[in-house]
Amino acid sequence: MTDDAQIKTTRIYTGRVISLDVDQVRFPDGTTGELEIIRHPGASAIVPFVSDPAGSDPQVLLLKQYRYATGGTLYEIPAGRLEPGELPAACARRELLEETGCSAESMVPLTSMFTTPGFTDERIHLFLASGLTRGESRREADEFIEVETVSLSTALQMVESGQIQDAKTALGLLFAAGFRAGL
Repeated sequence: MTDDAQIKTTRIYTGRVISLDVDQVRFPDGTTGELEIIRHPGASAIVPFVSDPAGSDPQVLLLKQYRYATGGTLYEIPAGRLEPGELPAACARRELLEETGCSAESMVPLTSMFTTPGFTDERIHLFLASGLTRGESRREADEFIEVETVSLSTALQMVESGQIQDAKTALGLLFAAGFRAGL
């Protein structure tokens, strides 16, 4: 929907991560209705390559992260919320360091995606990171993460088998493999 589709918005809730609005909107056919919209500042996610992405079956880092909303752990790529005024590439570098302890020599944009456009405006910017240098992570208090190194082919098999269920991770790995890496 374009900005001119919004007739009125009412903020219902403001939290640490999201806000909830009820918007009165004009649909493309001219009718009007109400939609509940979760507002999110956006995020960046990173497919971190330990070895040369153009090499034969390169190595990537995956996070095994506890996620309360899913009732357990998920395999994910590093990601995090944009700070006010922060550029997506800066967020990607910050989150890579915070969650894995790595800095990247190269950070290449892959694509941007809407996570669930039926009810949220959240957009995630995906990046490919290479030339990693390991250091100390700086995780937030509510982040419970194990970092694992796997081959890209193994990560793709994990997507295919359903072992990787996180959408940003699946798309990031598939995009990196299909358009950027050496497979």
